[in-house]
Amino acid sequence: MEFVENREVEQEQLKAIFRDMIKYSPSKICGMLGNALIVPVYTSILSPEQYGLYSLSIAVLSFLCIIFSDWVGLSGLRFFKQHQMTQDMPKYLSTLCTILLSNLFLMFVLSFIFRDWFYHQFNIPVKYFFAILLLIIPVAIRALLFQLLRAQLKSISFTISTIANQLMTIALSVIFVKFCHMGAIALLLGMAVSITLTDLLLIYQSNVFKWFKFQKIEWVSVLPIFKYGVPIAATSLSAWIINQSNKFIMNSIHGFSQVGLVGVAYSLTLPLLMTIFSIITVAAIPRIINMYEEKIDVRPIISRFTGYFVLIALPIITVMSLYSVDFVRIFSSNEKFYDAFALIPYFAFGTFFMAITDYTTLQYHLANKTYIEFIIKLTSGIVGVILNIILIPKMGLIGVGIATLSANFLYFLLSIIIVLPGLRLIYPTLTMNRILISLLPTFGLFWFYENYASMPALFEMLSLLGVFYAVYYALKKTIMQRHE
Repeated sequence: MEFVENREVEQEQLKAIFRDMIKYSPSKICGMLGNALIVPVYTSILSPEQYGLYSLSIAVLSFLCIIFSDWVGLSGLRFFKQHQMTQDMPKYLSTLCTILLSNLFLMFVLSFIFRDWFYHQFNIPVKYFFAILLLIIPVAIRALLFQLLRAQLKSISFTISTIANQLMTIALSVIFVKFCHMGAIALLLGMAVSITLTDLLLIYQSNVFKWFKFQKIEWVSVLPIFKYGVPIAATSLSAWIINQSNKFIMNSIHGFSQVGLVGVAYSLTLPLLMTIFSIITVAAIPRIINMYEEKIDVRPIISRFTGYFVLIALPIITVMSLYSVDFVRIFSSNEKFYDAFALIPYFAFGTFFMAITDYTTLQYHLANKTYIEFIIKLTSGIVGVILNIILIPKMGLIGVGIATLSANFLYFLLSIIIVLPGLRLIYPTLTMNRILISLLPTFGLFWFYENYASMPALFEMLSLLGVFYAVYYALKKTIMQRHE
């Protein structure tokens, strides 16, 4: 496919993406606050062992969702515009629903046949496993409907449903734990009720019944979905191996309490950071796909937003890592979880490298060559598992951190080495130079705090960020202006 440069369309889409980011921001900010609230709330009502069991249950849930449901929703987003243009939405939605229902049926069959293998491999009690299998039904429906909302560019509806889901999940989970005395399984029950109610809201918001009619499925329309979606599932499974398999390895060696520490560090980094970082991608990717389908050169926009991501993410992650001890204590009043601070720098920078690949691997999604992303992520996942097996017995929590960071960095490195013709990333050199210069006075102020001043940790963290962005803004407006 040949692309044309269209600066007028590019500027128009940039403005539209920024408008969408503003609309999506409330949901992402509330999601970040909700994720931040989950840790102090859950660690105050659960022991490390129960929190570890909850973390393992969520890891198993995500494992099953990756294989049987999430990729169907992502395929729905990728091909929505194409089918909308050809006006065959009823057949397209019928195809998506048929695939999703077939996948869930297959999941239940395989789970029943191989239930003993699941119990042994995941080391999870039977009642938790069955709770997870029931929970995946509303979760799978939510995943598909959320992607359809994104495809329709209904950012306000997306925001409302996301906030409602987050608030209901926390409230119902706490109620079930406090009054039903069910331990960690009460959290799964709270999620199930909350997500089911959210599904009803999403059905109304997406207005799927406007298009949806059961029609005969044509296999010619199924093949592109599988060709695009199955490699995504495999890729996501590789990411799961990088970021979640360490919990199962840790559990087999050191037990549920150490898994609880890994779970706290994970909850304070990846879901917390990815929620706020995804403000850019959730708004930009649907419009970038539309531009690509219209044969507009999308590389300048991808480059621009890659720079924005680094500008937002790198200072936050750096400060979080410098103050990892204080960061954990801010979010947990339970001293039994304080040792999780050792993992924060590793998980935070691991999250950074994983998040930036949303931009470096977008080329594979646009070209429908997601198998390339699968290969490089699988390679990284295998390296991560090997490092976990080698390092956890010798180094404990630090071994988990090193393995996770190394695997995510390898994934990023491979994604910038393996590029497709016509889709090579244009590096945001000017933005990166501003960032590097702005970090110098920031580290200078940190050195001053460490040696000559003793301020409250939160004040120091905020002041470091303030200095960084003040210097960056000054550079942007003076000696390092962008000349269009």
